[in-house]
Amino acid sequence: MKERSIANILPAHALRMGALTVHQPLPTQRVEQIDPFLLLHHFGPFTVEPGYDPFDVGPHPHRGFEPVTFLYSGGIRHHDSRSNTGYLEGGDVQWMTAGMGIIHSEKSSKDFLETGGELEGIQLWVNLAPEHKMVQPRYQDMKEADFPRAVLAGGAVLKVVAGSFNELQGPAKTYSSLLAWQLELPADAVVSLPVPAGYNFAAYLLDGEIKAPSSFSYEGRTLLNYRQDGDTVTLTGEAPMTRVLLLGGLPLEAPVTQHGPFVMNNQTEILEAMRDYKMGKMGVYIDD
Repeated sequence: MKERSIANILPAHALRMGALTVHQPLPTQRVEQIDPFLLLHHFGPFTVEPGYDPFDVGPHPHRGFEPVTFLYSGGIRHHDSRSNTGYLEGGDVQWMTAGMGIIHSEKSSKDFLETGGELEGIQLWVNLAPEHKMVQPRYQDMKEADFPRAVLAGGAVLKVVAGSFNELQGPAKTYSSLLAWQLELPADAVVSLPVPAGYNFAAYLLDGEIKAPSSFSYEGRTLLNYRQDGDTVTLTGEAPMTRVLLLGGLPLEAPVTQHGPFVMNNQTEILEAMRDYKMGKMGVYIDD
């Protein structure tokens, strides 16, 4: 086995988005994408008072990619123009394929709005290959209990959301070859994770601290982008507990043109998306 080296260290920078402050390590001026991953936003953790909704994102369209939400704590309600409604709690994941176009909204769930509490999550944008840009939209609502887990050396726990780990298969259905793993890494635990040949691979540290190749240490809110020069990634816990989102995938190697909530392959397709949205071809959003 050969250890992969780190190509880029991408600290997350804070962005204000409405009532939310999110931390964004991808994209940056240096790294526009880690193909097929386009964007990563980490929101929270912060305490929400009862009756206040910092997550009230009104109806808006998407086309050409998959927005994925990993909710670590709190409560979110999703609703879209395909009549899908989902209620996320801590540990749940929603994987939405925008495809040819969908309109959706997200806000705090009724229960979370009443009680308040801690809110934290990650939104990830996964690109779709040109041949899948216009597939029918799909919504996957996956609960904490749906995910298989592996207990690793030193008490580390790896949760499989997409792709496989050893004999475990994640429940998420994807249009390209992907890995999405959530890792909890205690202090002094050392884990070596296999990475398939040809995959791009990245590790986002939500918090804590790890030691990676060459004995360098990296702290939370940092994205590590690995080179394709090995078949293994080894992480060592340096804090009482470190949470890591691990992402891998075969690169699509397709041109990317983005305008707001649309991710296509060229400017003509962006203009078509804007036209189709205005003409109501992405469905009609009716709140339930």
